[in-house]
Amino acid sequence: MQIAIALYERFTVLDAIGPYQTLSSLPGAETVFVAEQAGPVRDDTGSLALVADKSFAEVQRPDIVVVPGGPGQSDQMENEALLGWLRAVDATTTWTTSVCTGSLALAAAGLLKGRRATSHWLALAELDRLGVESTGERVVFDGKYVTGAGVSAGIDMGLTLAGKIAGDEHAQTVQLLTEYDPQPPYDAGSPEKAPAHIVARFRDKSRFGQ
Repeated sequence: MQIAIALYERFTVLDAIGPYQTLSSLPGAETVFVAEQAGPVRDDTGSLALVADKSFAEVQRPDIVVVPGGPGQSDQMENEALLGWLRAVDATTTWTTSVCTGSLALAAAGLLKGRRATSHWLALAELDRLGVESTGERVVFDGKYVTGAGVSAGIDMGLTLAGKIAGDEHAQTVQLLTEYDPQPPYDAGSPEKAPAHIVARFRDKSRFGQ
């Protein structure tokens, strides 16, 4: 089972690493980071890079595809190197997945038309504009398409998918060994819970026009 995690400049690292951590221990899994060209790819801070061991051209039939989000996603919306690869490999994937604004890339590739999907809360209206039925749910399954909400939701997406593939006990084992037992010091992890003035500040600054 090959798991391909797509990278592009200015991706958000937890969007990629959350699913990597939760999916890479699936039985028989081979996880590969891929990009337009092999080599280091910088995250949205510019201070951290992950290495793409293979180019898109070298990975033709992955079983699972993961597309992370991040500020650099906006530059990918017309990038046929990524979008064309997504369309090509989607023909044979068992699961096509995304985290955060990675779902916008799937939508731009035409893979989510008329489907239910989620994304970062600031990007939900953009999903709608792309012909997707957006929802604020944390993890959404629609057929073989699995989308996670913003950043940290990639961990939940990966655990949920791991349970679907290898069973609840496997996913529970992964959760235990990663000690994923969230106890955040604040209850501000969604726009419904965060202080209204903080939510408003980021809505005003959002590139998605919400």
